[in-house]
Amino acid sequence: MTTRITRSDLQIDEILYSFIEEKALPGTNVSADIFWQGLSDLIHDFGPRNRALLETRAKLQTQIDGWHIKRRNQPHDHEAYKAFLAEIGYLLPEGDDFEIDTANVDPEIATVPGPQLVVPITNARYALNAANARWGSLYDGFYGTDAMGTPAPKGGYDKGRGARVVARARVFLDEAFPIDGGSHADARRYHIHNGALLVDDMPLVDPSKFVGYKGHPRAPEAVVLRNNALHVELVFDRTHRIGSRDQAGLADVQMESAISAIMDCEDSVACVDGEDKTQAYANWLGLMKGDLEETFEKGGESLTRALNADRVYTAPDGGKVALKGRALMLIRNVGHLMTNPAILDRDGHEVFEGLMDAMITAVIAKHDLARVGGNSVTGSVYVVKPKMHGPEEVAFADETFSFVEKVLGMPQNTVKLGIMDEERRTSVNLKQCIRAAKSRVAFINTGFLDRTGDEIHTSMEAGPFSRKDFIKRKAWIGGYENRNVDIGLECGLSGKAQIGKGMWAMPDMMAAMLEQKIEHPKAGANCAWVPSPTAATLHALHYHKIDVFAVQARLRKGGRRAHVDTILDIPLAAFQKWSEDQVLREVENNAQGILGYVVRWIDQGVGCSKVPDINNVGLMEDRATCRISAQHIANWLHHDVVSEATVMEVMRKMAVVVDGQNAGDPAYRPMAPDFGSIAFQAACDLVFRGRVQPSGYTEPVLHARRLQLKAASQKAS
Repeated sequence: MTTRITRSDLQIDEILYSFIEEKALPGTNVSADIFWQGLSDLIHDFGPRNRALLETRAKLQTQIDGWHIKRRNQPHDHEAYKAFLAEIGYLLPEGDDFEIDTANVDPEIATVPGPQLVVPITNARYALNAANARWGSLYDGFYGTDAMGTPAPKGGYDKGRGARVVARARVFLDEAFPIDGGSHADARRYHIHNGALLVDDMPLVDPSKFVGYKGHPRAPEAVVLRNNALHVELVFDRTHRIGSRDQAGLADVQMESAISAIMDCEDSVACVDGEDKTQAYANWLGLMKGDLEETFEKGGESLTRALNADRVYTAPDGGKVALKGRALMLIRNVGHLMTNPAILDRDGHEVFEGLMDAMITAVIAKHDLARVGGNSVTGSVYVVKPKMHGPEEVAFADETFSFVEKVLGMPQNTVKLGIMDEERRTSVNLKQCIRAAKSRVAFINTGFLDRTGDEIHTSMEAGPFSRKDFIKRKAWIGGYENRNVDIGLECGLSGKAQIGKGMWAMPDMMAAMLEQKIEHPKAGANCAWVPSPTAATLHALHYHKIDVFAVQARLRKGGRRAHVDTILDIPLAAFQKWSEDQVLREVENNAQGILGYVVRWIDQGVGCSKVPDINNVGLMEDRATCRISAQHIANWLHHDVVSEATVMEVMRKMAVVVDGQNAGDPAYRPMAPDFGSIAFQAACDLVFRGRVQPSGYTEPVLHARRLQLKAASQKAS
């Protein structure tokens, strides 16, 4: 049973209370009395408003459901539908043009395009890896993946592959940093003369791309170059295994890779109580204080990981130049929906988790604002706020952070806001959403998976949706992606904020990523999500090829490419003549993904993991991927595309498959043959009760079932 401490009309989990009192607050100049009273006021004053926003969501959904039910089996009347959405307040007038006036934004947000990592904050090792992924080895990225077209070799070092890696890296250097009269492939010597970099006595075509060096100018240990605001470090070491065989002694090409990293308290974690939340907040505290460490076993030895230091070089003029050694860290709070038993209000009810996150993550960030050489050099805190529905909810988030700043003694708008454009009511009202926080906005992005999950749930009564692969081919998705960028540029985000694109979900398929993900900077996005530090290093190549700010300038001149009508084009199945096998394969694919994710979430508290799909291709799964799969089956069940009996048969069949895929995990608990586990029941809940889940979210089911398992485990012990 949870032990609680009562303070300022709040009942706080003792573990969380002790952490805040003993670790989070000291050093912030915020007294415990001020903090707890401020949090209590926030929860009791803003909580009812939060609840009202959720009631508005439910009311609008009921009205939309009714509209579709009345017109079932009739041709869809787009204009009437659009007028109806405006009448009920779902679709709002766009309003006059404006530009954001967000101030004190760090360069990684405003002026340095590049990859962005998203990582579960509860895993200290992953969090440190993400923060330290600011720099990565291009040699390792090419050698250790399929980026060059063939899988990474097993066993010892393959000299032939190594030679191909070096040659491929030299091609990149020639493209990004061409030499006037020569090639990096032929270079024998890099040296500095009169403040200029010379390669075999030949200058760069653009000498301004030379930033600095380490060591002696005649034989530097490292040379730093810059292209499209991204840095590349050439590492020279003739005693190194690779450098010793290189005619110039080039041992590695270090890429500035993950420019920013989102430390996630939401979709990629399983935080259901005070113990879990304390773990998340404790890791955030370590990152903000700069002292987070993690010791682990690898290759039979104990290793300790900590945050990397900044990199310091000699500038061309003889002075010093320092480059950040870590990604700029944002933190993703939870959305407006969920409550959490970590704290109870004066009436004994769970408090809204988003309000708790706002106060606690902000006070922890004060540790960073008080130190030199930390995360933000401009005195800002970056909070990504997911799953907001429309401008009223964005305005609520803005007011929440204004209240938090006042309590904590922060200047107004210290907290910068990331708006995730992943719910349809936000997509169709994006300009007004940005306007609602125009002095805070530092980030907008698109995310196909949550956005599709909301699309299905919002239009659940309209009819059966296409198969998932075909949903991606419908016009709405292109309109959604383009309109997000266009509106972001209209609202002045270029040079002030990030316009982001979604995740590459296949971490083992880097050749395909290199071929396809270049479309994100081409689309005008100055950041895009990647699943690993290695993927960040490889994706950085795209930002050297594409000048994102030139793309944004061109797009802004061209005007909007997509309008709200396209986004309101519901991706229903036009011809529902699927064979029995096609239906079965679609349901099997969805069910396998759900089960593979949910079993780890419930049994092991793992909120994000690489889950083999039905074809044994490893996919990064989190609650967003689970949401779309669950909503898709729920939609087909609701419209009798498939029967409940068939879906249950598929769930059991796929549980056996998932058990087999996890056979090598000693912590794994099989679901078959009895299918009575809490994890299997949770997966079934998501499918068979998916239609009635708020906005189709998976969190309520997953949290309830995880708490059930934890309670059963405590009782058994």
